[in-house]
Amino acid sequence: MELTVNIPALFFPAISLIMLAYTNRFLALASLVRSLKSKYEEGEGSVGLHKQIKNIRYRLRLIKNMQAFGVLSFACCLCCMLFIYLKHQLTAELFFALSLAFFMISLLISLLEIQLSTKALELELSSIEGIEDDSIVKKIKKKFEH
Repeated sequence: MELTVNIPALFFPAISLIMLAYTNRFLALASLVRSLKSKYEEGEGSVGLHKQIKNIRYRLRLIKNMQAFGVLSFACCLCCMLFIYLKHQLTAELFFALSLAFFMISLLISLLEIQLSTKALELELSSIEGIEDDSIVKKIKKKFEH
């Protein structure tokens, strides 16, 4: 199969949409950071707050890396199109493969960040309700322990 300019061009909307989703996650997290900062400054420096801050700091690094790999994917896709135009098929195919790999890495980091985000919400809910984590993994572990 020959790589034509249409193939990487079809990849553009996917990369653009995922970058928009990453930006929205970043903006939501930035809002949460500002909220936690005001709570901290008001003197609510509880252990739970410190755990949330540590979690958010790690999630911010993940989002930064998600965005970086998304941008690398987009840049490689552009390079691929350039080399297709210049009729350097092998180089174009290499850049397209890199674009796909960077996109996959970005999605995997996103999956990790979503898992951490969900865990943070579960901790928040458990502190409000006074119950422990009822994740599916813990339920399965309990089932096999008995």
